[in-house]
Amino acid sequence: MKLSILVPVYNEAARLHTVLKQALDVEYPCEVEIVVVDDGSTDGTADVLRGFEHPAVRPVTHPKNRGKGAAIRTAVAEATGDSMVILDADLEYDPNDIPRLVEPVLAGRASVVYGNRTFGSHSAYSFWYVMGNKGVTLAANMLFNCYLSDLETGFKLLPVELYRALDVRSKGFGMEAELTGKLLRCGVRPYEVPITYAARSRAEGKKITWRDGVQALWILTRERVRRRPTGIATSVQADRNR
Repeated sequence: MKLSILVPVYNEAARLHTVLKQALDVEYPCEVEIVVVDDGSTDGTADVLRGFEHPAVRPVTHPKNRGKGAAIRTAVAEATGDSMVILDADLEYDPNDIPRLVEPVLAGRASVVYGNRTFGSHSAYSFWYVMGNKGVTLAANMLFNCYLSDLETGFKLLPVELYRALDVRSKGFGMEAELTGKLLRCGVRPYEVPITYAARSRAEGKKITWRDGVQALWILTRERVRRRPTGIATSVQADRNR
């Protein structure tokens, strides 16, 4: 198995070097590549990325900011791994947790794995942020008759070809809800493993807002009423038979 770690970056010059170093220092149970997409940053992120040379790191640049979903779409197009996981460049997620997501795949227990944040008092800066996340997750559970603990988690591992087949089109943070909605609509129930999480504040650069929560609810409802495309159904069945 080869794992593609996809890193969407927007104005993270102060953190990018640390994130990449942390990701490279992890002992993975498989081969990895790191695809970094600079999504039109204006703060010197591009300079940091150009100065970071490592054979496992593959940089890609968007001339203009297009949103997280668009950055992931570009990264997936460049990925050469069997599976992919998204690693945000904001230091909220610990790359040392990635092997936890890989283990169920290597053991044959799952192909889609989500990292479940517990939102302890030491890791969550905002009551309303946590409640918003729980509200969106509850809506997904009710709409699709499933039980997820953390829909908006940034740590989502799944086969690269499956992501391509799902054709996630949301350009911003809505890609999290669209991805999960499409997976659930196709009958895929993510396997969840606990991860650590250290939220940053708005002053530290937190970008997601309540508007993203409202958009997520709309996207989940939209995906629930849509028909399952034949191409996606075929890809999901092939993944199950792998």
